[in-house]
Amino acid sequence: MEFGPSAINALADLVAPKVDSDSEEDMPSNYYAKLTPGNIGPAKVTEESTQKATKLAERQSDSKEIWDADEVNDGSQYDDVYDTRQRPDYDIIYKQAVSSEDMYLGMGNKTPATASCEDMVINVKLPGTEFKSMNVDLTDKHLSIRSPKYRLGLHLPHPCDSKLGKAQWLSETHILKITVKLKREYDMFNF
Repeated sequence: MEFGPSAINALADLVAPKVDSDSEEDMPSNYYAKLTPGNIGPAKVTEESTQKATKLAERQSDSKEIWDADEVNDGSQYDDVYDTRQRPDYDIIYKQAVSSEDMYLGMGNKTPATASCEDMVINVKLPGTEFKSMNVDLTDKHLSIRSPKYRLGLHLPHPCDSKLGKAQWLSETHILKITVKLKREYDMFNF
């Protein structure tokens, strides 16, 4: 039996089919051995790349903003390195609703880990502060507390639902207790 060049090419296509991908991981290892000085420099301009560039330029020319909203960290507007107010002590406590089935019968799928917690409680100690002089601002990822003596800008360890947050001032101990509902991406799974 005799094999010609077309039969060998057909056999090569069966063993390793050609994939239309621009990813370097999908390229065979011998691809890099075939690089020549002609491959150096910018890639060829395609119609798709020019369309993307024009859309980006149009979006940037429409607004006078330097950054997109996605590029700025939540709570960065509160960071002030020249502010000399003290940073108060605070504790973060995770809280979960546990029923008798969870405790005694072991029927629930809750664990003592923070992955099973529904709420996060932030206790901020503010000695010598009156409640009416405080400014509290809560977003989904950031907590800001400002008073004449103290300043706290806290990036929360987990995203929360800021609309369901509640604060309680304990005047005897000068502690601000903030309870927020955790909002996680994989809450439907219990690890």
